[in-house]
Amino acid sequence: MTDTTDNTAKKPEAAPKWTRLPSVDFRSLQHKTLGQILVESKTISEKQLQEALREQNEEGNIKKLGEVLVANNYVSEEDMLKALAIQLDLPYYDRLPINDIDPMLVDNIPIQFCRDNKILPIARDDFNVTVVVADPLNIHPLDDLRLILSTNINMIVSPPSVIENSINRVFERANDASQKVLDELNVGDVGDEGDLDETRDLLESSDDEKPIIRLVNSLLARAVKERASDIHIEPLENEVLVRFRIDGMLQDKTQIQKRHAGSLASRIKVIGKLDIAEKRVPQDGRISIKVAGKDIDVRLSVIPVAFGERIVMRLLDKSSGGKRLDQMGLEKRTYDALGSLIEQKHGIVLVTGPTGSGKSTLLYACLMHINTSDINILTIEDPVEYQVSGVGQIEVKDKIGMTFASGLRAILRQDPDVIMIGEIRDAETARIAVQASITGHLVLSTLHTNDTASTVTRFLDFGVQPFQLSSAVLGIVATRLLRRLCQNCREAYDPSDVELHQIGIKRADLKGRQIYRAGHGCDRCFGIGYHGRIGVYELMVFDEEMRTLIMQTQDAKTIKKRAVDKGMITLRDAALHKVVTGDTSLDEAVRKTQTDELEIEMSGVIEKG
Repeated sequence: MTDTTDNTAKKPEAAPKWTRLPSVDFRSLQHKTLGQILVESKTISEKQLQEALREQNEEGNIKKLGEVLVANNYVSEEDMLKALAIQLDLPYYDRLPINDIDPMLVDNIPIQFCRDNKILPIARDDFNVTVVVADPLNIHPLDDLRLILSTNINMIVSPPSVIENSINRVFERANDASQKVLDELNVGDVGDEGDLDETRDLLESSDDEKPIIRLVNSLLARAVKERASDIHIEPLENEVLVRFRIDGMLQDKTQIQKRHAGSLASRIKVIGKLDIAEKRVPQDGRISIKVAGKDIDVRLSVIPVAFGERIVMRLLDKSSGGKRLDQMGLEKRTYDALGSLIEQKHGIVLVTGPTGSGKSTLLYACLMHINTSDINILTIEDPVEYQVSGVGQIEVKDKIGMTFASGLRAILRQDPDVIMIGEIRDAETARIAVQASITGHLVLSTLHTNDTASTVTRFLDFGVQPFQLSSAVLGIVATRLLRRLCQNCREAYDPSDVELHQIGIKRADLKGRQIYRAGHGCDRCFGIGYHGRIGVYELMVFDEEMRTLIMQTQDAKTIKKRAVDKGMITLRDAALHKVVTGDTSLDEAVRKTQTDELEIEMSGVIEKG
């Protein structure tokens, strides 16, 4: 047996590394105690070992030595597993070839069994099945597997996090039955719609379930796996098209025969608790599901169209929680200025941008930044997307008269210090928000406009008086989400002069910095070339000069010009900064940010970021 540790960079799905403790001849450590192995490999000191043994003895040897060492932070769980693998003469892998694991190996094994025991079959030959485990001393699940698989078992060791990820990915592939279910739909009975067990993980779908149920489950599970924010089910004349929105872009995923459109819509409406008999008017609902251990909240919208019912499901991972303000990708100057604004005692801070531009995420980050026990924070939202501890959150329910305006009036009677309004949609809400800010409350809210300056015009259109607006608003943040280049397959290239002109810079401004574009795609990004998104922001702070311009009812262009002259980082500036840092591409920056004559001359913009 030889050490095949390789420190060179490898692609994610390359052959896994079999690692041993560094700079140690592991053959000399076999047949020694776990403590001796850790000391001789210089993972722990002799003193730490003796302290752990003494503690273990005082507790009556109830705990294993490894548990005591990990609990006292003398050694990491990963190093403990490596040492245990050496002691037992077992291979240790810090990652697994997930795409090479045959999903058929888990056909007769419950996913919960694998999760509970941190165990997974990964390979099979004529005589044995190789099983990866996180605890090689726990032999009972190995005995169970030996009976289930009717074969001998070979063990390898991996960290629990690696095994958990592999379990989810393998069972996703085993249950990603879209094509198989479509084949069954074409030849068999679709069955009734049934109901949804919200406590069960969708990856635990059984072959005994009706094909239409498994089809919906597989679509939801696949969407979560591929990081989709929305699922679009669109009935056309001759088929039903299914598309996922991934990183802001819609992608075709599969087609379903038109004759199954009704059953598919009915199944989704049943689990969304909608009226399956009503097909003439729009309906909205919500679904709570669990996929790969994640709690997912699904916002469901169904509308009648020419060829049936069009369905959009927006997916929100509730288990991920919100981001902190320092995780939002704000430039330092913008971060400091925004942090100062939201710590004010009264006034309005607005976040603006189109649908899906990250407005709500930024608002939640602001809330968590100022959320302390000495202030009372209340919100009115549609819907409540993230639960924030210590914050009173109210959900809009138009059907019973709980609108933004009525909810806001009620909130004002609850002695709030900070009020968050999910969205200002009408003149009444705008006027109440302005009045609340003038009377001693900090108000945070969103608005649908293209940039910071046009938000001023929108408020005036709501009927808010210029003197009220100028005294109430502290600042406006415009936000966009750019697709982040996949760091595994991005390509360096030399942009043309035309591309540079599109974003308004000269080649000299780059000062030798490397520019990247999307590559041909890889397993990590599912062949797209982009993986995840990153925010860019434009913050307009209202000072006395800006307030004077508003009082004079100057147009948006004049207001923006003055803000740029005073050093405001525009959306285009912020996007360019992400280009030169290798986070996104020129194409993406141009696509998601628009420019005007105020931003054509942008020399020095890179230094500004």
